[in-house]
Amino acid sequence: MVRDAKALAALIRSRYREGASIAVVARELGVSKSTVQRHVPAGERRDAAAAARQRHRNRAGEPYEKALRAQVVRLYGSGMPQQRVAATLGISVEAVVARLEPGQRRSKQEAARLAAEQQGELLPLEEIVARYVQGATMTELGRLYGVHPSTIRRRIPEDLIRPRSRTPKPQTRNGSGRVLVDEEVRRRYLAGESVYALAREFGVSAHTIRARIPDADWRGRPAEKVPVPSSRPAQSRTGGVRMVLVLSDEEILARYRAGQSATAIGRAAGVDCRTILRRIPESERRSHLQARQLYRPALDVNADTIRALRARGLSWEAVAAEVGLSVKTVRARA
Repeated sequence: MVRDAKALAALIRSRYREGASIAVVARELGVSKSTVQRHVPAGERRDAAAAARQRHRNRAGEPYEKALRAQVVRLYGSGMPQQRVAATLGISVEAVVARLEPGQRRSKQEAARLAAEQQGELLPLEEIVARYVQGATMTELGRLYGVHPSTIRRRIPEDLIRPRSRTPKPQTRNGSGRVLVDEEVRRRYLAGESVYALAREFGVSAHTIRARIPDADWRGRPAEKVPVPSSRPAQSRTGGVRMVLVLSDEEILARYRAGQSATAIGRAAGVDCRTILRRIPESERRSHLQARQLYRPALDVNADTIRALRARGLSWEAVAAEVGLSVKTVRARA
């Protein structure tokens, strides 16, 4: 450990200018990192990005780093994608990319072409051609081997490619090989089997079964006809039968004049308040301000009164009817 302060400061600045990091200088000289930072001029201190680049350059000369870079370049140059190189060496994909020069990296088009070629080499060409000749489609083969249909298309000879047809081909159930024959579907449907049972049997939808059954043999509901508008004039709804209430119109008007609200009268009669208002003449109806002044909560009804009624076992509705207030007001006052 250097004891001279001036010599220590000079040595710190010298090692830092050579490219060593603050942590490396502190570890070599046996001092803290804050001591190293204090002796390095502020204008010479590297920022985070420059420090990371310097650390990478410092590690590039180490034997381990040289061997790792050589392995990355060798595996990647053999055609192995970056993900497989990273999995083989136990490092991240970013670490693989960092150890490749810009001229060594493949473009996206070249990488896709190489991946397709490598994947195509693993496909059984003779088996694919045999399945295609037997009637399998390129989509089914691609789903079977886990590749795109175009990959299957490139591996089938041109003289074996079937022309596209707009006529629907017989559908088969997955894993059974049974062909959906129209005559068999109609015969079994006429024998009494349902559409859904046939759909489950052949592995298709109920709409596919329905399309193979003539309309004359269909047991389902016939198509609904559009109703023809009647030539007779529409009858007026005015003058209908009026609802008979428990309370007469005279009793309703008397209760309303006595101060009850239309809601309270409707609750007693078992109807809506609008039904009660239709029984009251326009001249007798109270305005909103009059109703607010009339139904203002009484000053003598306090929380103690409400709690005493609740203690007697009355419900909120019964307490509200007892004191002449609404249930909401009673709950708020309690």
